[in-house]
Amino acid sequence: MTSEQRRLQPRKQPRQVRAELTRQRILTAAAHVFAEYGYAAGTTNRIAERARISIGSLYQYYPNKDAILAELLTRHLDGDRATETLRRYKDSPEPLETVIREFVRTVIENHLDDPRLLQIMIEQAPRSGELLERVTRLEWEMIGDLRELLHGHPEVRVRDKDTAARLVASTVELTVHQLIAAPGSIDVTRLENELVAMITGYLRA
Repeated sequence: MTSEQRRLQPRKQPRQVRAELTRQRILTAAAHVFAEYGYAAGTTNRIAERARISIGSLYQYYPNKDAILAELLTRHLDGDRATETLRRYKDSPEPLETVIREFVRTVIENHLDDPRLLQIMIEQAPRSGELLERVTRLEWEMIGDLRELLHGHPEVRVRDKDTAARLVASTVELTVHQLIAAPGSIDVTRLENELVAMITGYLRA
């Protein structure tokens, strides 16, 4: 393990329920602190205070706040259910618009917990090689599932379905990331409707 990997790794993997609960408290507190104060001012002291534990206890689990933010980002990635949604509809007789709407809605819902924290994770989260590899793997899984869906759905008319799968994945993920995380509110229903209309119109053309 490199020094960079050690810097971003949790120090202690909880084996008991009490230890796991403590780690959950640290992560929950960190999410609130980062969202409230920003990453620079979201110190480990503030996180420990919010979690109601000593700073020494926090350091038993995480070497620094970079490791905490890295784990929050990892959990965000693990919570993404977009590929599961695509697989569920792979052989479904549902209309194309219904399938795309469920996909778009799933991606949006995965980003709604705390837009401010999401913005911090996107812009400031440390990215180890392992984390970047996981992001890339998830992206290609989504593209692969979209490709299968587009090749099998009778309403899809776009000719180059392989490129279309990459365009749809990138458009939805990047648009939702940017608009949900950006300062200022956006009507998520309108965002969903416009994305669905844009993508289904492109795929049927």
